[in-house]
Amino acid sequence: MREGITLRPARDADGEHIIALIDAVYGEYPGCILDVDDESPELRCPASHYGALGGSAWVAEQDGRVVGTAAYRPVPGPGLEIQKLYVAATERRRGLARRLLALVEDEARRRSAAFIELWSDTRFETAHRFYEALGYRRGTVGRTLNDRSGSREYHYRKDL
Repeated sequence: MREGITLRPARDADGEHIIALIDAVYGEYPGCILDVDDESPELRCPASHYGALGGSAWVAEQDGRVVGTAAYRPVPGPGLEIQKLYVAATERRRGLARRLLALVEDEARRRSAAFIELWSDTRFETAHRFYEALGYRRGTVGRTLNDRSGSREYHYRKDL
């Protein structure tokens, strides 16, 4: 991870910065549309949203700019679901995504979770290789979202 990047708990005031980051990532994939108002309103107040679910969110910040984000929420099982793991293109392949994922994995161990799971758009092939390299296994079940992007997602899980 590059020097000068700080990982910290997300605040609701980070919402617009997180939205800008995710919108930029979506822009790298044809047909991906970030519709905050109708599909992802939680991005406007990430700390409150994930706190109310019993989870948490973090940001990676460099020079006042959000360059990464990750969040989780508890799921029955007991497990945790990773959500909103995104890293700016300029910071990829430097260990930042691994550090953000480690925050969730550390929390899962602290909570004695049995597993961590996530859903990933089928277009995010680089992310799939990243998860698989870290022990996440793609399941046989997927899902189709009725969103503006026409998203289809793979399910990943890592047993702890």
